[in-house]
Amino acid sequence: MKNIKKYILAFATLLMLASCYEGIDPITQVDPGPDAGAPIVTIMKPSNGFEIQVAEPVTSTPIEFRVEDDIEIGSVSVSLDGQVIASFDSFLDYRIFNEEFVYDNITTGEHMLQVTATDLVGNITIATSNFSKEPPYTPLFSGETFYMNFDGSYSELISVTDATEEGNPGFAPESRVGTGAYAGADDSYLTFPTDGLLGTQFSASFWTKVNANPDRAGVLVIGPPDTGNPDAQNNRTSGFRFFRENAGGMQRFKLNVGRGAGDSWFDGGAAADVDPSADEWVHFAFTIAETEAIVYKNGEIVAQGALDGGVDWTGCDILSIMSGAPRFTGWNHKSDSGFMDDLRLFNTALSQDEILAMIAQSDEIFKLGFNGSYTDSYSDEDCTEVGNPSFTGSGGAFEGSNAYLGAEDSYLTFPTEGLLSDEFSAVFRYNVNAEPDRAGVLVIGPPDTANPDAQNNRTSGFRFFRENAGGMQRFKLNAGHGAGDSWFDGGAAADLDPTNPQWLQMAFTISGTECVVYIDGQVVAQGPFAGIDWTDCDIMSIMSGAPRFTGWNHKSDHSAMDELRIYKKALSQAEIQAML
Repeated sequence: MKNIKKYILAFATLLMLASCYEGIDPITQVDPGPDAGAPIVTIMKPSNGFEIQVAEPVTSTPIEFRVEDDIEIGSVSVSLDGQVIASFDSFLDYRIFNEEFVYDNITTGEHMLQVTATDLVGNITIATSNFSKEPPYTPLFSGETFYMNFDGSYSELISVTDATEEGNPGFAPESRVGTGAYAGADDSYLTFPTDGLLGTQFSASFWTKVNANPDRAGVLVIGPPDTGNPDAQNNRTSGFRFFRENAGGMQRFKLNVGRGAGDSWFDGGAAADVDPSADEWVHFAFTIAETEAIVYKNGEIVAQGALDGGVDWTGCDILSIMSGAPRFTGWNHKSDSGFMDDLRLFNTALSQDEILAMIAQSDEIFKLGFNGSYTDSYSDEDCTEVGNPSFTGSGGAFEGSNAYLGAEDSYLTFPTEGLLSDEFSAVFRYNVNAEPDRAGVLVIGPPDTANPDAQNNRTSGFRFFRENAGGMQRFKLNAGHGAGDSWFDGGAAADLDPTNPQWLQMAFTISGTECVVYIDGQVVAQGPFAGIDWTDCDIMSIMSGAPRFTGWNHKSDHSAMDELRIYKKALSQAEIQAML
């Protein structure tokens, strides 16, 4: 009986299978054709140029990538700094592989992530993402409470807290400072809690590149909720609203501040306009004090007025970045589709000089503080020491714990990669020692192969130096423009008295049209210039003319130097004076 039941069940199963396949062609293998090429590999995280800035010395980072092949993926490996950290050879979808995981043990410094994909016939693709873990951020300016650099993340670097993303904000294909910038999108913006940011004084500073579509938008807003108009909020009795709107084809920037009993407007008219067709980065800042508010464009005041009683912060619990939403939408000042970079907030009302110094700092590319080391703050690279340069000690420094102190046949050199552009500025503190009576101070020049022991090729680069002038020390700049060289000698105006040693600010700027030399912010030499030529200028010499400018015996300087800064633009006199 049991066997009969088995036969009946087997027969029924055959009938069912037959009915299932009735009318369906049998499965046959299809030739996928020849392999058309190597796999496609896309790394989403960490993005190239991404910077991690957290308080911990060792951290983690998410890794996310996608591999696609036209026929079949064979294997995928992931390596960090040359060491394999993950590998895969089994895939649910043999043509597309998405993977995401978190990797620990990310230490301070530069890192290289590589994803290598191989298909079944041996085609190989390697995708690379270079990222870094930066040391914890230290505020650069007094009163700084918030800093967002947008270098691959929306993290606020003082609190090491991520902003909340609304919609789909992105990152720009360019930046004004660093490696990244915010890029706006429709119905997209960032928010951040205001805890610790609000006080009787307030300032904001940032760079923006305007996109006039939409023709009005909120840029930076801290305001209270408008419960009576939840879909078109416009309660202006507290906080502030910094926004832009069309003004005859220009984009006009305005500030509104709530003071409890009402609100005050700071509208600079045409002075606060930006031409969106110019496609240029513009710096904006505004300050709110107990008695007045001021708006600055590129360091110049464009709106200023009284603020009776100062700002009121009632109900102001969130900061909106690149939109008026959610608290300032009643006049349609919603998401901004432009770019923003280097956003900083302060609990003080910045002075104009502080804002100008901040603008200049955006173009700073090299800094030696000489506080016990010869390390550039930006590249974290050490200068090469020639001879025996030393330090003054804290008692002899202009700022900090030390300054550079020159010695015979001693100086520093540094590679010029990344330092050279059509414009150039140097600013530093200097305390002269007239022994020897002539010396090179800062030199970037080409080799003089015809005179290796007395080099003096001045057709490119520059030479900033001093020499005796009737007992005074006179400072001069020589710059090469390719076809020859130009001199900027201010005569007696550029003299320092070595019998009265003191710390002074020295500066010079080079542009495509002129060179200027400053002492303590005052012009001491100025003249037209055809534009700098950098041919073969691969090293910078600090506190000596050697090795590239020794033909007239401008060798090591025994003087003291502090706070050497290099900029990728020709600073204005106002910017230089702001650093005094």
